[in-house]
Amino acid sequence: MTAEASTDQAMNGKPTKSGPPKGAASPGANDAEAAATLLDFYLPEATGGLLSTFRPDSAIARWALKLAGNPGILARRASKLTADLAGITAGSSEIAPNRRDRRFADQAWNDNPLLRRTVQTYLALGQSAEALLADSEMDWKDDTRLKFILTNVIAASAPSNNPFLSPVAWKTAIDTGGMSLVRGLRAFVTDMSSAPHIPTMVDQEAFTLGKDIALSPGSVVARTDVYELIQYKPTTPKVYEYPLLMVPPMINKFYITDLAPGRSMLEYFVAQGYQVFVISWRNPGQHERHWDVNTYGRAIVDSARTAREITKAPKANVIGLCAGGILSSMVAAHLTATGEIDDVSSLCLGVTLLDMTKAGTTVSLMNGGTAAASKLGSSVKGYMDGRTLAEVFAWLRPDDLVWNYWVNNYLQGKNPPAFDILYWNADTTRMPAALHHDFINIAMNNALVKRGATTILGSPVDLATVNLDTYVVAGVDDHIAPWSAAYRSTQLLAGQHRFVLSNSGHIAAMVNPPTNPKATFRIGPSQDRDYHEWLAEAETVQGSWWPDYTTWLQSRSGEQKDAPRRLGSTKYPAKDPAPGTYVLQR
Repeated sequence: MTAEASTDQAMNGKPTKSGPPKGAASPGANDAEAAATLLDFYLPEATGGLLSTFRPDSAIARWALKLAGNPGILARRASKLTADLAGITAGSSEIAPNRRDRRFADQAWNDNPLLRRTVQTYLALGQSAEALLADSEMDWKDDTRLKFILTNVIAASAPSNNPFLSPVAWKTAIDTGGMSLVRGLRAFVTDMSSAPHIPTMVDQEAFTLGKDIALSPGSVVARTDVYELIQYKPTTPKVYEYPLLMVPPMINKFYITDLAPGRSMLEYFVAQGYQVFVISWRNPGQHERHWDVNTYGRAIVDSARTAREITKAPKANVIGLCAGGILSSMVAAHLTATGEIDDVSSLCLGVTLLDMTKAGTTVSLMNGGTAAASKLGSSVKGYMDGRTLAEVFAWLRPDDLVWNYWVNNYLQGKNPPAFDILYWNADTTRMPAALHHDFINIAMNNALVKRGATTILGSPVDLATVNLDTYVVAGVDDHIAPWSAAYRSTQLLAGQHRFVLSNSGHIAAMVNPPTNPKATFRIGPSQDRDYHEWLAEAETVQGSWWPDYTTWLQSRSGEQKDAPRRLGSTKYPAKDPAPGTYVLQR
């Protein structure tokens, strides 16, 4: 689950160990998304590293041919750029950065004539390049790929990244007697000496699991080589009969669902009277290279059965996040095929892509050659390394995830902020080679939209047969799992759907507590409607979707009963306290 941005940075405010200031936007929450998302394992470049991500490819050649065949496009843009540069030189240009562009917030960028012209020239060149690509009207995949490269070239060229031009770098160096330069150089050398080769986004010593984050009381009630199942202690005298099983992605650790108090999803669900269970995946190594979709699918089936046995319930509700949502959907198809779907009461999919058609930058970067190379890379290692993945995904949001921290850490010599989502994002895990291969095949063949194109646990996957009430959550600013693509899940699955569009990006769409005063979501009828039609009819609701989901869940959770006095059961006794032991593995 590595991620997309639209909220303010952690630097833009005064974040504490417990998260952002009350009432503030979630700093860095969406910024972390470019390095934490459900399509982590889909990106073939993740095993090839940074150089393969930016390699020249046929999309550039096709763009050049398109421009050569339409010389009028080049002529119009060259004329406009020439006029802009003339105005900048004469000092009459009105080109200026957006007021929300933090890169040029220092007044010196405007007051100093040389710096002002430098910024204006930078903006004029970048705007011309972007307009030239837009005018070319490339097909979706080439356009997305070229935008990715162009965005990174423009971001890297910003004058704010230049230590010789940056006013904040000069001011900080003067104020600290040059010590900021020493600290910045030391941080640069440290970061570049090991993967991921990007600026550190968060202080690695800022948090301790079970002390600062992942604090909700509970116990491990089942453990296998693949996962730990954690049951959380009820905080209400009455609980709903059917348990709620949360399935996190396999490439990240589960505690994105249990961040700092007040920002914990599972803490909130428990407080609403639900019996919450969470799967904590083991961090695999070379010896686990053979773990595949069947391995993880079996873990979900067994975890749901265990939760039902402990709670003595005939059904369970399932909420799958990112890749966990993909596997949960496939498992639901398996249970339908085996006649066991009645064991599931409802399914919630959080920022989950089932249909890969025009599904964002990560999908646009794939082709047969890179997919084969990616498989070879993970086969040699036995896994796909989350640290390499974090490096690749950072470049999906270069201004927020790379150059912002370049300025903070290196040019100003400051420590990165202490923020829970960024800490979680940096706490990467590995994906076993077999599972990586399975997901690459699913993505390359768009297999989940085709009946029987892939299997799990011996059952052909046919999502159209999954007749469950489904709650689907997407983020309006999610560039990793674009909401229009996530919406298509409602067209693939049978049953009744409730589609919710959060006003956030990939991660912040999930970590969206009711205490966030800026939170809104859109809700509307989703049955048999195109996403354009849905948006036109959708209603904007103030607040978080969490209360909406737990209210929706009430009628699908059986009767209420007295909360259990102890966790686990005779067959599944409580073991280690939450957050368990697997989450501590590096």
